[in-house]
Amino acid sequence: MEDLSRKDGSEYSSKLKAGKRRIYFFDVRKTKGEDLFITLTESTRKFNGEGFEKHKIFLYKEDFNRFINELQEAIDYVKTQIPDFDYEQFNRRDEEWANREETLEKEGGFDKGEREKETDSKE
Repeated sequence: MEDLSRKDGSEYSSKLKAGKRRIYFFDVRKTKGEDLFITLTESTRKFNGEGFEKHKIFLYKEDFNRFINELQEAIDYVKTQIPDFDYEQFNRRDEEWANREETLEKEGGFDKGEREKETDSKE
């Protein structure tokens, strides 16, 4: 996940790239009463390439534990229904890319656009 510095009033913000067309944003914001809450945003590039479609979930502190528990139960259920799927493959791919980038940076031959180009061709 990439940590972002935001100008939109977020206390904390990060993003998770998920494939070629989808990005998840995790923002911590304050209410008018100075209470913190989380905004989860899924941003999907439209097929025609003209803009993004966004969906948001607002999550308040009183719901954090129940939300996490229900999410984990849903994930566990999917994993029992599809036990042969390699759920770690994407973590390994990201680690491989990070190692490759580090090696290329040390050798002085890294172009940041290179990763996006190759990732797009694999997905």
